[in-house]
Amino acid sequence: MQKIEQVLVELLQTKELHQISVSDICKRANLNRSTFYANYVDIYGLADAIREKLEAQVAELYKDEVTQGFNSNNYLILFRHIEQNQLFYRTYFKLGYDEKHKILAYDYRLAEKHFHNRFVEYHMEFFKSGLTRIIKLWLQNGCRETPEEMFEIIKSEYRGREELFAEQS
Repeated sequence: MQKIEQVLVELLQTKELHQISVSDICKRANLNRSTFYANYVDIYGLADAIREKLEAQVAELYKDEVTQGFNSNNYLILFRHIEQNQLFYRTYFKLGYDEKHKILAYDYRLAEKHFHNRFVEYHMEFFKSGLTRIIKLWLQNGCRETPEEMFEIIKSEYRGREELFAEQS
């Protein structure tokens, strides 16, 4: 079914999801419609399958941290994954999944500790929105910067936040 997913991703680079038909996909993938329907309910089910696959891949990147209960804040892993899967991430954002789903989990307990249990929701939203926007901009620019450079940008933002808190204390 990788071929069907790949064809949808390719078509989404020039069309909107509602403009793509099962016939379009089957013709381009050189498959029968019955093969499509044996695996997916419809185009939207196929799009959801692609989203779930990408979210599972990202979760796998940080599986050890989640199971061991720590957060390394190592976004270099994520930026490398994005660079290697640019088309899928562009598709993910084009479909608006970042508004409805979470590609990254946020460690609420760590945020409570870091922000002294004050305004945690606002801090989390600020961080998630900022990181998402940086990723989108990086993709839009063709991932010109290296994953290492993108990680440095994120780290510099963290350093700035820590310095701000030190000044307020």
